[in-house]
Amino acid sequence: MAGNSDPLTPRAKIAVTAGKAVAAASRAAGRGSGSVIGGRVALKLDPDLLARLAQNLDVILVSATNGKTTTTRLIAEALRAAGPVVSNALGANMPAGITSALAGSSDARYGVIEVDEKYLAGVARDTAPKCIALLNLSRDQLDRAAETRMLAENWREGLAGSKAVVVANCDDPLVVWAASSSPNVIWVAAGQMWKDDAWSCPSCGGVMQRPGDDWYCAECGFRRPTPSWALSGEHVLDPHGSAWPIHLQLPGRANKANAASSAAVAAVFGVPPQVALERMYQVQAVAGRYDVVQFMQRDLRLLLAKNPAGWLETFSLIDPPPAPVILSVNARGADGTDTSWLWDVDYTRLTGHPIFVIGDRKLDLAVRLEVANQHFQVCENIDQAVQMCPPGRIEVIANYTAFQDLRRHVGN
Repeated sequence: MAGNSDPLTPRAKIAVTAGKAVAAASRAAGRGSGSVIGGRVALKLDPDLLARLAQNLDVILVSATNGKTTTTRLIAEALRAAGPVVSNALGANMPAGITSALAGSSDARYGVIEVDEKYLAGVARDTAPKCIALLNLSRDQLDRAAETRMLAENWREGLAGSKAVVVANCDDPLVVWAASSSPNVIWVAAGQMWKDDAWSCPSCGGVMQRPGDDWYCAECGFRRPTPSWALSGEHVLDPHGSAWPIHLQLPGRANKANAASSAAVAAVFGVPPQVALERMYQVQAVAGRYDVVQFMQRDLRLLLAKNPAGWLETFSLIDPPPAPVILSVNARGADGTDTSWLWDVDYTRLTGHPIFVIGDRKLDLAVRLEVANQHFQVCENIDQAVQMCPPGRIEVIANYTAFQDLRRHVGN
């Protein structure tokens, strides 16, 4: 870690103060947390501010298409065993939001930072991270994000020769391709449920062979590396072969995978797996994800799913039929305005569930469900959907802005 001398120049201090004032004004006006606008103002006043704020921190960057907010939270919780942590816990994961988060703490030892996939290379240049966690890459926000192979190539070029320890999921060929340019990689067998973006070899374009959990390209020899950490059922296996039990309050296989990667990151900084995993149990929800709230005398579990891979993982953890399910899809700027990804989701997994559809793009979703031969009802809003739901806990699955709308409406 760098020394504890103040890295901020007078200009940087003015930028931080101005950013905080703008963020406070945004909050007072009821326009959200203010972290993004505050960060933009601060960076306008001092374009080097992010690098200055990171100088005295051991920085850990976390990037992925799915699971980065949760994994960031789990890593932050684990590293608090070793010292104070600053983190962009609410998921503002582009440079402005990251700058705001780091400006909010002057005594932290670790900076655990979630980074949008498109910005990873640039943020890594600015923050000189000690560790970078790469979890997965799959199709998302098709109108905004590059095709997944291009993103993997950008990661690969941006991380080439990085001094950071890269903790990477060896079960995702795109992640392996991206991480392989780094000299110091720790491979984690975290699994990959969604495989539809990884059937062609990122190295040569050949068809990937995928027997069981293994994968390889018969044409160029690109293949799954041997992991030193692994998710095995309800345990994390460390490099010595010891099995450590995972006890999480967060549901689902995907969160066990997030915990395995988080334990590997924590170990880089000397936090033993047992201590790291015990601390992760404290996390009950992440920015509203997985929360169970009471609304109109009913229990609603709020689940975020933003893209085909996320919906697939979410379907695996909901209560079995006949549990009612409310689906909400928007297509605003933060979601991506292209809803063609709905056709990549296997909605037959909802067979047997009473389904209720809401959101800005409820009719797009209704057409997709009709083609999937699902029984559903289109509703005007969450209130009407809840009134129509049969008994039982209601599973509410929404994409990004639809999820934020729901949280505000149900009082969470």
